[in-house]
Amino acid sequence: MRENTGLARSPFELDVYKAAFSVQQATFEETKHWPSGERFSLVDQIRRSSRSIGANLAEAWSKRAYPAHFVSKLADADGELQETLHWLATASECGYLGKETHENLETEFKKLGKKLGAMIAKHETFCRPR
Repeated sequence: MRENTGLARSPFELDVYKAAFSVQQATFEETKHWPSGERFSLVDQIRRSSRSIGANLAEAWSKRAYPAHFVSKLADADGELQETLHWLATASECGYLGKETHENLETEFKKLGKKLGAMIAKHETFCRPR
């Protein structure tokens, strides 16, 4: 994996970022079909939280010189991921997501969560010296 070698020049080259962006877009596509009455509530919430995962990864990248700040932003990304899982469960329970679609999205977010967890556990391989 490129992440662990320190060869990435930007957060956009990281597999974890690419996965976050991909699943955020899949979530966006699904929300296009939800009821218009949810536009300013559930749709906005899940779009915001799913997009914040990648945004926090990008922000974390710029804080690599400060390991505690780097890990904090990665933890923020994980928090947004957990929030997104909550909103997916809510959407499923409301009947806006089919069972298979919910399971597929949930699986992708959980895979992303494992990548984030691995990145947090090995954060020092990403941090650059001051």
